Amino acid sequence: MKKTFFSLISVLFSMIVMTGMLAYLVKRPQADSDAAIEKTVRLQEETDILEVQRDDTLYEQSLLREEQTEAYAYNQLSEEEQTVYLEILWALREFGEDVTLSTLDHEKISHIFQCVLNDHPEIFYVDGYTYTKYTLGDILKKITFTGTYTMSREEAEDRLSRIESYVNQCFAGLHSDADEYEIVKYIYEYLIDHTEYDVSAEDSQNICSVFLGNRSVCQGYAKATQYLLQRAGIYATLVLGNISGGDGHAWNLVRIDDDWYYLDTTWGDASYQAVGGSASYPEKKIPTINYDYLCVTTSQLCKTHSIDNVVELPQCTSMEANYYVREGLYFTTLDEEQLNRIFQENYDKGSAYVTLKCATEEVYQKMQEILIDNQEIFHYLDCPDGVVSYTDSDEQYSMSFWL
Repeated sequence: MKKTFFSLISVLFSMIVMTGMLAYLVKRPQADSDAAIEKTVRLQEETDILEVQRDDTLYEQSLLREEQTEAYAYNQLSEEEQTVYLEILWALREFGEDVTLSTLDHEKISHIFQCVLNDHPEIFYVDGYTYTKYTLGDILKKITFTGTYTMSREEAEDRLSRIESYVNQCFAGLHSDADEYEIVKYIYEYLIDHTEYDVSAEDSQNICSVFLGNRSVCQGYAKATQYLLQRAGIYATLVLGNISGGDGHAWNLVRIDDDWYYLDTTWGDASYQAVGGSASYPEKKIPTINYDYLCVTTSQLCKTHSIDNVVELPQCTSMEANYYVREGLYFTTLDEEQLNRIFQENYDKGSAYVTLKCATEEVYQKMQEILIDNQEIFHYLDCPDGVVSYTDSDEQYSMSFWL
């Protein structure tokens, strides 16, 4: 009897122990499962965040891509280069640092960076960049990009606000019904009238020198011209190259009524490119604007300029929007009636000078022979003292006479 009772107790004890062990064994996997669920939820949340960030990035790139519809340099790049262009543009606009690029070819960065700056004169707060290579052993894993910013975002925004005041003042004088040629001419004249060429000007390589300091050099002129043209809805880009003598230079390519033309606002300053005339003539009557570089062809431009641009440019062949053609100052033959009309109209307007352009060297030489050598200019000029003051350009076949 005692033995049986002991055995029963042992069995019960064993069952209790087994039950406790089973309980323990059942609960432990449940705890692990909860942790796993929490981890899964956490990973899913992180994945969702990354997915949202990726979608936001793709959305921003999509918007940037749409904005580049009329960005000339961008549209000359391959699809792969365009992606890097958008990454660099986004980085510069956001004052970004260590932005990962989709390319592993560091040699492409310089070319694409210049394309961005050529298309976007509003990026005036950047003068360079740095890039960092990340390698694992000998394997290049990624390249990051950082702009070299010359000022803080706050200062850039303040300058942009002041630039906007300049733009509003400029456009206040532009007629609402002006066609594309008239808009280009207006901006060309406005910038020349409100800017002095000055090699010592601050920020001379960007639009701030023109819009905030009213003094600049060629690149400042060209970027300011581009900025205003783009704001006015005219397709324009920056062009880089050299001028006679080999000095670096910058000017613009514009599209007017679906035709391409070159435009050099810097050389629009007559004092910058005057090639003759009388130094004793009253200074107040010296022409302020030279129109030889307002909407010219490639062949005309390349008589004094050589193109060394970051991307290929179109051949400009149209003369439809050339200043002299549009203003009735273009001579295909020596036309005395046309000469008389031009001089009379300018006297009636109170103009200080008259500028003519010849279509060919033959017409130009004949014009000089008749008007200057044979002194027939006095039929058109009112010169009581018998003195004629003029400038001429053998490259552009143009002549300017002071009234």
